[in-house]
Amino acid sequence: MQVSRRIESSLPVVLGAGVFVVSAVPFDQTDGLTSPVFIVTAAAAGVAAWFARRSWWPLALLGAVFYVWLVMWPPLLVASYYAGTTLRGARGVAIYLGGTAVAFASAVIVGDLVGGRREMVTATGANVALMAMALVGLPFMFGLWTRERRDVLAAARERADRLEREQVMRAEQARAQERARIAREMHDVVAHRVSLMVLHAGALEVRTADEPTARTASMIGGIGREALANLRELLGVLRSNQQSAELSPQPTLADLDRLLDQSRALGISVRRHDHGEPRALGSTVERTAYRVVQEALTNVHKHARDAHTDVHMRFLNGTLQVEVLNQGGADGASPGPGGLALSEPDAEQALPGAGWGLAGLRERVELLGGSLQAGPRQEGGYGVTAAIPVRATA
Repeated sequence: MQVSRRIESSLPVVLGAGVFVVSAVPFDQTDGLTSPVFIVTAAAAGVAAWFARRSWWPLALLGAVFYVWLVMWPPLLVASYYAGTTLRGARGVAIYLGGTAVAFASAVIVGDLVGGRREMVTATGANVALMAMALVGLPFMFGLWTRERRDVLAAARERADRLEREQVMRAEQARAQERARIAREMHDVVAHRVSLMVLHAGALEVRTADEPTARTASMIGGIGREALANLRELLGVLRSNQQSAELSPQPTLADLDRLLDQSRALGISVRRHDHGEPRALGSTVERTAYRVVQEALTNVHKHARDAHTDVHMRFLNGTLQVEVLNQGGADGASPGPGGLALSEPDAEQALPGAGWGLAGLRERVELLGGSLQAGPRQEGGYGVTAAIPVRATA
């Protein structure tokens, strides 16, 4: 690209130099390059040819005058080409061709008066017609062809750009329709079932006489309502890609205790251990750490409901290390789907999952420059460890 631009920018200089060199050679070779008249006129023609791409009329005027006066043909030839590339109306073409015809007729008259070196040009009408075709007709037609070719290429580019814009618009429209379809599907299936869960939890809270059961039902209803709120936010984003949905603040480490309390209320023994001096971290780091703990506890709920779990938050120098370790089920658990220990009695009642939770967590952590390991522990149970760089988002 840079080479082509350099060549394009150097063409006027090369053209001007070429017109000067060729024009400096007189029609009558006995004058030679030493003739001051030819040197001066050739220099003027070269300068005009240099700027012919901007305006070719000065070159055409000089070409007509110099051809009548000195039979200097290069300026007229170059001007005819540029005239063909720019003239579009029949009036402009007629004026230019008429002007060149007048120039050739004047050259014939001057040749008859002066004689000598002009006899070769003005001897017969065939010579005049041949010179006119060579100096004006052919370069003018070549200029017309060049202009038409440029117009065709420009129209093709415009058509391609228009088709590309239309393709992008169709893709955006299809994407918007798909987003709306997903939103409707999620509303019809997920939101409806979560709403039923919240309603049943509320009914159980009101009707039961057992206080622990009422508290558990209340907690289930609160979690369901929170899930519905998150679903509404997600559906709002899916329904429209033009209007930003009003999203609630994303969870951070300040919300971690509430997450652990919810797990404890569901019967899981969870303890939190902070190592080092707790400090405020970047929102992205804290949100990622929260999601690591949330996904790990979700897998505990699915596959090891009676397992004791420890959550370790290690505030290291430049790194936040998050460890979620469980000790396996009381029945002698074995690793189940998602990696966490799954006891045999709970195998048939395990909650469904897509199996992408830990993979998504690993991608989330690696985007921050960290790492995540998950696997069985030698002493039993399962562990999830994430190392998240703090400086990456602080």
